[in-house]
Amino acid sequence: MNLAELHARESVGDTVARYTHAGDGGKLAELADCFTPDGTLEVKGRSSATGRKAIVDMLGGGATPADPPRTASGAKFFQRHFVANLTFDSITPDRIETRAYFVVFGPGGADHWGRYRDVFVPYGECWLIAHRVAALDAMAPDSFLAARWSQ
Repeated sequence: MNLAELHARESVGDTVARYTHAGDGGKLAELADCFTPDGTLEVKGRSSATGRKAIVDMLGGGATPADPPRTASGAKFFQRHFVANLTFDSITPDRIETRAYFVVFGPGGADHWGRYRDVFVPYGECWLIAHRVAALDAMAPDSFLAARWSQ
């Protein structure tokens, strides 16, 4: 492995971490900045959005409620994404293909989980997502995501 490949791998890891932290904090514009300007977020079997504004709109319009949501018990709602087993399937100077597992936890435990398949491309001094496919494997029956998707 040469220095350029090592830099690319570290940049991809940084982008993945920035994506999860932004999503957990409800900072959808920051999450969308992890994509190229014409990047695509595809939720397998559900929806797809191309472009940063469309990604923000698909994920909730960027609105942050003045009063954070509460659980049925009255506890403050939160979510924490964990990404594991990031595997680099293909690395070239112009394109990196990866896959990983994710699980999202909330106040009640594991909320939903699945897999990411990503294409990263160099953008400025970093590597950003050109295309992400998020495939949901399952969700808890009383999960935040299940309630959101039933609306």
